[in-house]
Amino acid sequence: MALSSLLLLWMVACKVWDTEAKPIAFVCNRAARRALNIVAELEGALSVCADLMTLSSPVLLPCTGLHAATWGEKSELEKREDIVVSLKLLSENIRTIRNSTQSECGTLLLQRLENNIRNYLLIITNLQLNGSVLPPSLSCVPQSTQSLRRVLESYNQLITGKLESFTLTLGDRCTSQ
Repeated sequence: MALSSLLLLWMVACKVWDTEAKPIAFVCNRAARRALNIVAELEGALSVCADLMTLSSPVLLPCTGLHAATWGEKSELEKREDIVVSLKLLSENIRTIRNSTQSECGTLLLQRLENNIRNYLLIITNLQLNGSVLPPSLSCVPQSTQSLRRVLESYNQLITGKLESFTLTLGDRCTSQ
């Protein structure tokens, strides 16, 4: 079992490194985007870490709401910054919780979540977009929860909603690759 886990970790790391080198490959490869989303796997692992179902302190949830008309009016940079700010907020909250978690199982699960968020941040922030850098701001007032299941649901909504929509708007760049 340890060997298969190590092999899986190596395979995911190779995909992430390759995608980091060419963030547009992430945009153009839906299978790579799906493979990077480990929320379902983390939800499965959550049943093993029963002590982590309720977190020791509240976590601020990322902004996941997607109003199609408003989202469509945003520039590529505005969309990216919206996603980046939400990912950073979640990453910082998860790091704080992870540092105060006593159980080994909980620490490992939260570390995997934090690493996954960081992978998305690296890819998204390294995309070459035209325009001037925007000041970061949240597109919502974050709500908080102590339920890790709710955190994972919200994170998944961000990935499959805003992030997926953002990558689709960059699809015209795929033909030039």
